[in-house]
Amino acid sequence: MTEQQERTAVPRHPSPARRVSRLLGSGRRRSFRIALLTVAALSLVGAAWIGVTGLLARSELLDAQRELATLRQSVTGSPGNATPASPDTAMRSAAAHAARAHRLTTGPAWYAASHVPFLGRPVTTVRGIAQASDRVAGDVLPPLVRVASHPTGGARHGGLPALLSALEDRAPALEQAARATDDARALAENTPRTPWVPGIDRARGRLVSQLRRMAPVMTDTAVAARVLPPMLGADGPRRYIAVFQNTAEARGTGGLPGAFAVLTADQGKLRFETFGTDTMLANVRPEVDLGTEYHARYGAMDPTGTWANSNVSPHFPYAAGIWTATWRKYSGQRVDGAVALDPSALARLLRVTGPGRLPDGTDVTADNVLDLTERTGYARFSDSRERKAFLLDVARTAATTLTNALHTPQRLPELLKATYDITQEGRLKVWSAESQEQRLLQERPLAGALPARPGPLAGVVVNNAAGGKLDYYLDRKLHWIPGRCTPRGRTVTARITLVNGAPASGLPPYVTQRVDTPTYRTRPGDNRLLVSYYASSGARLTRATVDGRPVTVGSGAERGHAVFTLDVELPAQRSRTLTLHLLEPISNRPPVLLNQSLVTPTHVRLEPVPVCE
Repeated sequence: MTEQQERTAVPRHPSPARRVSRLLGSGRRRSFRIALLTVAALSLVGAAWIGVTGLLARSELLDAQRELATLRQSVTGSPGNATPASPDTAMRSAAAHAARAHRLTTGPAWYAASHVPFLGRPVTTVRGIAQASDRVAGDVLPPLVRVASHPTGGARHGGLPALLSALEDRAPALEQAARATDDARALAENTPRTPWVPGIDRARGRLVSQLRRMAPVMTDTAVAARVLPPMLGADGPRRYIAVFQNTAEARGTGGLPGAFAVLTADQGKLRFETFGTDTMLANVRPEVDLGTEYHARYGAMDPTGTWANSNVSPHFPYAAGIWTATWRKYSGQRVDGAVALDPSALARLLRVTGPGRLPDGTDVTADNVLDLTERTGYARFSDSRERKAFLLDVARTAATTLTNALHTPQRLPELLKATYDITQEGRLKVWSAESQEQRLLQERPLAGALPARPGPLAGVVVNNAAGGKLDYYLDRKLHWIPGRCTPRGRTVTARITLVNGAPASGLPPYVTQRVDTPTYRTRPGDNRLLVSYYASSGARLTRATVDGRPVTVGSGAERGHAVFTLDVELPAQRSRTLTLHLLEPISNRPPVLLNQSLVTPTHVRLEPVPVCE
């Protein structure tokens, strides 16, 4: 080999430096493979851990649900186990199961897995479900159970006085529980949807739905714990005027103010002092000023000087202010608040208390009280004084039956449930003359208040303008249709359908009378209504039709909300459809619904709100 060939030839064996470099490269590849294998092994272990602990957490949550079912039976006395566990035992067991489910879904593996893009969403949702359930079982249930079980659990006096004592003692804890419920609701709502894992998505949906129902109930309970004890005489006697509203003739808060009673509450014990009819207060003119906006809207109806029109506004505090001032002017007696309820509310309460008996031997039951007061009473008595005396006997009998049941511990849980139901339906309303109590009540359904804050609002309110009792046969429908967004606001269509189901013959003259003395021809059974649509603050009307024909609609405002009103003649066995085309301030939230409770509830259909960027 020549010298040149020796210089250019590749050596058979690599140099020591090259051999070291190759060894190091091989080691890095080996280390990388080991690292990959380690990560894969850890991922498998982590996935297995999440799978196993997830199944265990599911089992714990199912056990918690079973304990909650036992808890409901033991608190309410619902049929179920022959010897249900005590409420406290069931509550502690449910809380323990929920806490274990929460612990099982925490830790490094769950935390890391929840942060994996896309695939971590079901893990995040499961963690959120367990955490929210733990919050409810641990922070919300204990004060509720202690209040619910106290009145029937060996209390010194039992019944309503014991319940008020329990509420007063637990008020701070119930307020904390209400906040915890809101936190749990927000936590559940913020967990991601996982439609590709149907079981987890269904569990999330059920929990969100339950917490959305539970949150307002807890807030109502916390408010009740603050206001009910003083309002029912825990700090000294209170006096109230209670008005029975006849929903056969519509008014803004429900029905025509008819019979009334004055009652006192002292240490949770209720006693009726006086019963009377609307005739007693018909022409009393109290000294009450409800503001310029109120008088601009309702002054022509003279609501402060005409008892029959004292509740034309759907804002119950207005009516309550007039009623309490009227009674003071009539009797010289100051009252501490006002209550309104209707025959449908009495029917729901009588279903719990059992029937009462009138002086003539007639039973007043849950099944006949509405018919007695709003239909057959008019057919039975042609004389106005006899009819009003009969209706007063019905009110007195129902009220006495109710107060007797309030002091029976065994009936109290179901009676409270019935009271809450009729409050949510808008059939029971309460106003307090004490400003601090009214401030707490004002935002809850019990107050019957028209919301003052801005935001989407929708509601139909009718006032009978004929003077008959035909609203017993009235059906109302509201179809709310949000449209596109424009520079001037969102388009909204409100379609209101009114149906007069009154028979064309066979009704007593007092039911079909037309005290409005119309200039046009009418038939018995024809009705006339002032129909008001309550819209969002700042809403503007662009067009209105009745049965497709253009009409002119009056506009106004109440508590900051736009109101559009039309006088509608509604013949018997006919319907009318009022369509309003509006421009409203842009909002992506559904409207708050204004509920006017008549014999038949309003059928409301809300279309989804298109999102405006």
